[in-house]
Amino acid sequence: MFFSIEPNNGVAIYDQIVRQVKFAIAEGTLRPGQLVPSVRALSQQLTINPNTINRAFQQLQADGVLESLRGRGLAVRADAAADCVSARRSLIADRLRGALSEALHAGLSADELRQLLDDELSRLEGTVTTVAADTQPPDA
Repeated sequence: MFFSIEPNNGVAIYDQIVRQVKFAIAEGTLRPGQLVPSVRALSQQLTINPNTINRAFQQLQADGVLESLRGRGLAVRADAAADCVSARRSLIADRLRGALSEALHAGLSADELRQLLDDELSRLEGTVTTVAADTQPPDA
């Protein structure tokens, strides 16, 4: 699983990890019963404090996404996929709503916003790394 952590984007690092795990489950990259990397392994991979990883994993357990398997580690719960799909959609809808509200307050029309969205989707198509990717996108 590929994590993309951006320390300066305004979202706490632990929350970025929580979101990316949920998105990976929603996308099917992480499947029910699959183990997630250990706190130590992920901490070393991302060069992030283990306490931050631990906090993210605790949040994922509290959200009912991960469960502890005695002696094995943390695994994706069997019923997590539907909740993660819903959480992904809700998070993206909230972020879009905020951006659209800002644009409307700035005086852009609905037609201008539609055109802007179409332009940006065309520009981004095929160049964005998903949580399932193992490598960076071209020109990254």
